[in-house]
Amino acid sequence: MPAAAYAGKPCVCQFRKGICDQTCVQGMLETPFYIACLKLARRRCLVVGGGDIGLEKVEGLLAAEGDVTLVAPDAIPALESLAAEGSIDWERRGYRPEDLEGAFMVIAATNDTDVNIGIYEDAERRAMLVNVVDVPPLCNFILPAIVRTGPLAIAISTAGASPALAKRIRNQIAEEYGEPYARLAVMLNDVRGWAKGTLSTYQDRKAFFESIVNGDPDPVELLRQGDEAAVRDLIEAARRTATPA
Repeated sequence: MPAAAYAGKPCVCQFRKGICDQTCVQGMLETPFYIACLKLARRRCLVVGGGDIGLEKVEGLLAAEGDVTLVAPDAIPALESLAAEGSIDWERRGYRPEDLEGAFMVIAATNDTDVNIGIYEDAERRAMLVNVVDVPPLCNFILPAIVRTGPLAIAISTAGASPALAKRIRNQIAEEYGEPYARLAVMLNDVRGWAKGTLSTYQDRKAFFESIVNGDPDPVELLRQGDEAAVRDLIEAARRTATPA
């Protein structure tokens, strides 16, 4: 895979410098990225490249229920298995610009600079999402490290400065914010309909949920101890307190 730009390395971006002088990453850390969570269910997502990095990106898109198409002449066994079982579509050939038609996003995971630049330029002309792995100037979005437990997803980004550091932070967060938090999110979601139907103002609903989340005893600690019934009691007590007379 192409590595992030550094001085003296053969250029891998659209500036075609020959030898990298880091022109492409000037100001990268100052870029104000707009953080969003994308709904990929039933959206066509294209991955170009059949190696280990391609597999990583395919698995991430499948986890978000994306409709994944792989374009690659060859693929590693794990990707072949996903295609054989019908989890992804596999076009066994090189990339073509028309592959982008009808796609919501494309992730390029090839080691061919010309192919990567072509994918980026083709996608930009279509105003669609494109990420060329590990080549920041050939991306209009970047992929953070993700902690995912049930409905809970926490994203960590270093603006491309250090994926290794983002992964370390992800691992630390995963230890701290795991199953109890995800379970509490589900339980709170169960009473959202009641809150919207009963509590007329945003401030009333905000106070209701915060009284539970920040309550005493701590609902997260109760869930860590396996005492879900006690958390349900806390929620019910908050409902009685919040219900208008």
